[in-house]
Amino acid sequence: MTSGSPPAPTSGATFAAPPGQAAPGALARIVALRRIEVLTQAIVLILAVAGLRMPLAVGPMAAIIALLALINLATQWRIDHGGSASDGEVFSHLAVDTGILALLLYFAGGSANPFVSLFLLPPTLAAATLPARHAWAMAVLTLALYTFLMFWNLPLPPPQGELAQLDALLARATGVAPEHAGHMSGFALHVLGMWLNFVVSAGIVVFFLTRMAAALRRGERELAAAREAALRHEQILALGTLAAGAAHKLGTPLGTMAVVIREMSLAHADNRELVDDLALLRQQVDACKQTITQILASAGQARADGQAACALDAWLTEIVEAWQVIRPHARLRIALAGPRPAPRVVAERTLEQALLNLLDNAADANAGSDAPLRVTATWDEHRLRVEILDNGPGLDDDARAGLGQPFRSGKHGDADSNAVGGLGIGFFLTQTTVERLGGRVDLDNRPDAPGARTRVDLPLARLTQETP
Repeated sequence: MTSGSPPAPTSGATFAAPPGQAAPGALARIVALRRIEVLTQAIVLILAVAGLRMPLAVGPMAAIIALLALINLATQWRIDHGGSASDGEVFSHLAVDTGILALLLYFAGGSANPFVSLFLLPPTLAAATLPARHAWAMAVLTLALYTFLMFWNLPLPPPQGELAQLDALLARATGVAPEHAGHMSGFALHVLGMWLNFVVSAGIVVFFLTRMAAALRRGERELAAAREAALRHEQILALGTLAAGAAHKLGTPLGTMAVVIREMSLAHADNRELVDDLALLRQQVDACKQTITQILASAGQARADGQAACALDAWLTEIVEAWQVIRPHARLRIALAGPRPAPRVVAERTLEQALLNLLDNAADANAGSDAPLRVTATWDEHRLRVEILDNGPGLDDDARAGLGQPFRSGKHGDADSNAVGGLGIGFFLTQTTVERLGGRVDLDNRPDAPGARTRVDLPLARLTQETP
């Protein structure tokens, strides 16, 4: 037996690497597995010399193993101070491991060593992780080294002393023909070495292929998620285009409504109740016009230009106050809790609109209840959590199934009126916005009472960073 061991496989590679670049983490995997390689080679060399008393060239073989350990240290340094590895660099590392194996086999019988079949592993790993030209180059390299070892090597020493009796015992146990055992000293040990070689090779192949299969499945899931995200972005783009067009068209009728409301207020100045109602209508029209102006002005902009950072609690209070201007009849109870002074944020307009959408949905669901909405916002140094509790009918199974999909709403229409449920666009846009900022939106039924519970969890780092 000898101390040869396989080159470190680059298992678990990701298959979406850029052209000319190896899979991310390939060198790190080589370093990790090469440590096992160095340890295994050292152990096998010690066992062969001290345990089996085989007169091997200990000095050169130990120097080769030490050289591989130094190369591994240099590779680790390169990983810590460098960028991604190219296909050629990964190939060179596999070639180094192959050369180390060839040198060890040279001092231990060459092609007659049972561990010579480990030369099959480098081409296998190269074929699975590198382009075809590198795989063929590795096959040519291993073939050349194998051929070299057939003619130039130091013969593997035969069993000594008690090992000769062990050789005969293994010959009988393995069923080796007596003529083979008699004419070929150490043949039974060769058979045992082949068995150990098979164990090592099978373990490495299974380990590598299972990691590769897991990486492939992970890549398929990431690709499916990317396709879903692309479809969602296309839907958002379509909705944004329609919204911009609608905002442009609504400007004229809203202006007309504002003029008519003003004329009616002047004409009926003596009717105080009617004037109050008209003032409320004018306030709502102005809010609609302001919203449309913001849509058109902020198209393509995530944050308000020149917007200064403000305290998180003040920002949340402003959102609630702006919402109550639009929904003056909605009752709301809000609680803010967190360390003071609150973190300062420069929030995006899209996030403000997302929170307004959630408040609108909760108010619509709460319309038939006398109890107010309950909004709780808590924060710490890293995250913001907002919880909205309504007292509506809650979510049924169909509503849960359609959450997060456009044109699938959790709102219920009124059977006694012409009202219909919502289209689900608000929650869809809200969920997309929050997820884009690294957060999450959960909508489910309240565990303590009838109604729905909306929870938003956001990392504050995305709200506090400066505009690029």
